[in-house]
Amino acid sequence: MVNLNHQPVHNDVHINGSITLSGKVILNDINLTIKAGQWTALLGPSGSGKSTLLRLIAGLDTVADFNGLITSSTQVSLSSCVSYMAQDDLLLDWANVIQNVCLGARLRGQGGDKTKAKRVIQQVGLSQHAQKRPQSLSGGQRQRVALARTLMEQKSIILLDEPFSALDARTRTDMQDLAAEQFKEQTVILVTHDPGEAVRLCQSIYLLQDCSVNSIAALSPPFPKSIDDKAMFALQSALMTQIRQS
Repeated sequence: MVNLNHQPVHNDVHINGSITLSGKVILNDINLTIKAGQWTALLGPSGSGKSTLLRLIAGLDTVADFNGLITSSTQVSLSSCVSYMAQDDLLLDWANVIQNVCLGARLRGQGGDKTKAKRVIQQVGLSQHAQKRPQSLSGGQRQRVALARTLMEQKSIILLDEPFSALDARTRTDMQDLAAEQFKEQTVILVTHDPGEAVRLCQSIYLLQDCSVNSIAALSPPFPKSIDDKAMFALQSALMTQIRQS
């Protein structure tokens, strides 16, 4: 498999501050370091600030107010090394797979490298669908296109905002495995409601709950964990209990 990702991964993300919404505290006294070169999960119930925190890291607009700083260990601009993959695939219906995969370059006025795009599309198993438009693809195939578009950006920090939650169980597991393989050398921040997904994929887990960010003891590498891993099920259960007790 061709590795198209050559960006440096030694780029920790440091987050310090507080998030409020209409005067109400969402997250208070955040002091969080996302370690470079590994998967980190932001886990918690709806409204706990997970997606807001991810959007702040990406430099995207948010309705919440942030009082603090988000920096990288190398002092480079985070916006220059971040790629964002959302729950919705956000594909353009009028464009085929290749055109959607090249979208980032086209928006920057660069045209897009069709040869590179075809290699990326092959990596995600969609070579036979390269000329199809989104309406001809299944949900899992559409998410593969979104994954390919993220790969095309070759960024060192990958932000995943519940990208697999709308998929059926089998497709979700396949997509988790594919993403873990493709992003194994990068810094990945995964927002999820699912303790099982966090435990299966992530070396670091943070639980956002009761206006705070708490570190949770995760399993040891390698990742992703096997779907029948007993330790994974035990930690998943413990996390679910902790979430429900809030």
